[in-house]
Amino acid sequence: MRKILKYLKIIFLAFLSFVALYFLTAFCLSHISLNKNVKQKQEVAIYIMTNGIHTDIVVPANNEQMDWRKEIKFSNTKSADTSSEYLAFGWGDRKFYLETPTFSDLKLSTGLNAILGLSKSAMHTTYYKYVQENKDCVKIMISTEQYAKLVKYISASFKTDAEHHFINIKTKLNYDNADAFYEAIGSYSLFKTCNTWSNSALKSCNQKCCYWTIFDSAIFQKYN
Repeated sequence: MRKILKYLKIIFLAFLSFVALYFLTAFCLSHISLNKNVKQKQEVAIYIMTNGIHTDIVVPANNEQMDWRKEIKFSNTKSADTSSEYLAFGWGDRKFYLETPTFSDLKLSTGLNAILGLSKSAMHTTYYKYVQENKDCVKIMISTEQYAKLVKYISASFKTDAEHHFINIKTKLNYDNADAFYEAIGSYSLFKTCNTWSNSALKSCNQKCCYWTIFDSAIFQKYN
């Protein structure tokens, strides 16, 4: 019995050490800034948006470079409203998106699979008629060349069918009337979260970002 308790104590201390090291590393790397002094033409408006935990990248629904409406169809949303001008992208854990409408619905298995990178991912897309800048939504003006890089990054995050079209996930569990879910590439884990994806999106188009982060606040601090 003493040996069992000894081993349990070692495992518990090892777990606490890992958690402490994880958050310390995340804190330190999130404070390393990249692309702080990038000079760019102000040609395309994009936004970063947060709900306090999760960040989305918001882009024009359609411009001369990319018409997202061809793949992210209005008909896949409840309202099917075609008047929206902006589209938000948020990458995340598939089961969490589709089976956890509120944190009270979170299952232990869903959480463990997400942490360990054992489940699939999904892209949550939301149409907006307008986007308002505030403490939870920051506007960034980028060049057409940078936007092309961002389009490439976002597009590469979607899983596609044999005809290279985004794969819509048929579900009644939408968050509002203008959103839809799509199959995505990669697995959510301790090292790749929704905020890590958004930070990498900014990194892909040479915008201010963290070296690596799991925190939405760390991304927003670069634009304060």
